[in-house]
Amino acid sequence: MRCPNCGSLDDKVLESRTMVNGESIRRRRECNSCGYRFTSYERIDEKPFFVVKKDGRRQPFDRAKLEKGIDRALEKRPFSPVQVEQIVTDIEDAAVRQGREDREIGTVELGEIVLQKLYEVDKVAYIRFASVYKRFENIEEFLNEIKSIENRK
Repeated sequence: MRCPNCGSLDDKVLESRTMVNGESIRRRRECNSCGYRFTSYERIDEKPFFVVKKDGRRQPFDRAKLEKGIDRALEKRPFSPVQVEQIVTDIEDAAVRQGREDREIGTVELGEIVLQKLYEVDKVAYIRFASVYKRFENIEEFLNEIKSIENRK
């Protein structure tokens, strides 16, 4: 670490503390050349996670966008904000696990993860999300999807 006082690269760590959120470490250092004491912070530099659109474009994963879709599907359903937050977290975790190697996931795979989770927690929310995700154009498609739910039981 370069001393901000004299520019020397020779220092020693006097004290290290993990910050409250656990995502960084605070280190008190002392320059061996001039004796100046200073603080440095160390954080994990994570690579971003991307969503690959059907046309091949890559966009950073947007948790807020996912949460908006889940909120809409679960609107007026018996779920607390804490439960909705947990559902979104579960979906995000599953997506990151599935796309871990390449640090990306396709929209189709992400949509299937969402559908699977909504199917587990609430069939009405599943149908709501499926109607948008699968782009239902008529009542027949709704009915077919409902029948497929009944047949899974």
